[in-house]
Amino acid sequence: MAATEHETVFTYGAPALKYGTGASDEIGYDLTQYGAHRVLVVTDPQVAATGWPRRIADGIAGYGLETEIFDGVHVEPTDVSMQKAVDFARGTGPYDAFVAVGGGSAIDTAKAANLLTSNDGELMDYVNAPVGGGRAPDCPLKPLVAVPTTTGTGSESTTVCVLDVLSLRVKSGISHLRLRPTLAVVDPRLTVSQPAGVTAASGMDILCHAAESYTAKPYTEFERKRPEQRVPYCGSNPLADMFAEQSLRLLSWALPAAVRDGSDLKAREAMALAATFAGLGFGNAGVHIPHANAYPIAGQVRDFHPDGYPGEEAMVPHGMAVSLTAPAAFRFTFDAAPDRHLRVARLLAPDFEWPGDFADHLPAVLIDLMRQIGIPDGIGAVGYTESDVDSLVEGTLKQQRLLATAPREPSTDDLAGILRESVSLW
Repeated sequence: MAATEHETVFTYGAPALKYGTGASDEIGYDLTQYGAHRVLVVTDPQVAATGWPRRIADGIAGYGLETEIFDGVHVEPTDVSMQKAVDFARGTGPYDAFVAVGGGSAIDTAKAANLLTSNDGELMDYVNAPVGGGRAPDCPLKPLVAVPTTTGTGSESTTVCVLDVLSLRVKSGISHLRLRPTLAVVDPRLTVSQPAGVTAASGMDILCHAAESYTAKPYTEFERKRPEQRVPYCGSNPLADMFAEQSLRLLSWALPAAVRDGSDLKAREAMALAATFAGLGFGNAGVHIPHANAYPIAGQVRDFHPDGYPGEEAMVPHGMAVSLTAPAAFRFTFDAAPDRHLRVARLLAPDFEWPGDFADHLPAVLIDLMRQIGIPDGIGAVGYTESDVDSLVEGTLKQQRLLATAPREPSTDDLAGILRESVSLW
């Protein structure tokens, strides 16, 4: 097969989906359909304090299943925190199903626990190369039901789990089709207690999932792959485009409304649906430069403490980290797909007063929204200066799985330029 032959095939995968108020009350029944008998519920202390994980575990037990709760998930998981969950699951198991109740941190931690109780080896064996060994699981995983309590990560739909590797000060991930949850249960009631700062950051994650997948390199521009070479992120394609567009339409009004008033159930429902749509899109098309930059921005944090997040540890929440370089990144990628960048801008802000340069339309919309909802003014506002750019670029270059999906291939100098432009946005 000629190396220059272009791809003609795209793939699409998604979990089964149950959406709507009250959906989380039915998980026990759903698990009986998978033949489960002993179930581990995975959550974090803050979500556990809301009572929802216990309510869900009790509902599962009502169908005759045995449940155990692990509530030690670390917000923005690390290799160390994930290992604690793996050790708990191995030590108290075996389990024949997992239920993750929480944000992306809980869902990703459950993916890791499921992976390493269904397969041998250690966590770093499976982390994407070059950070880890890049090993693929040999055995199928157990059923995983993902119940998001934050609207943003899309982890309930994807084949990826993300973690900070503390010893290397880098954020990386594990990516394989077998990590995708079996069932996503999206119950908007679980998101109402989400603080405004978390809603803003996770909402920008939804937005960037949709915008990056919509502007990703089209699947037809990749070299043709053999069946065994296919990966979950195959480039923009008609199905992913459809989900991204609808997600952006919903976000245009729901994100500012949900940040302004967390008790606005209509906005919360729209955000939950937007997050689901975006996950169904980017989980197949992929994301690119803003997400690649986000990994070192989060991984190399020194002393930033965001509003609405627990604990005393310094952190840049994932969605916030993604958004901080998005305006400059989309300005860089504009020439590769002008119509798609303009389409994203108009879906987000149909009545915006547009600047003269078309390449500035999407960046201007993003900056306006970020200012409205309280996102910091660039990477400088979370503790970085131009002297950090080289280190950040080094971290971005480790995210080759994401950079491969960029519609315009960035050089080292291009990435440095994007980061310098992002030190301050307004």
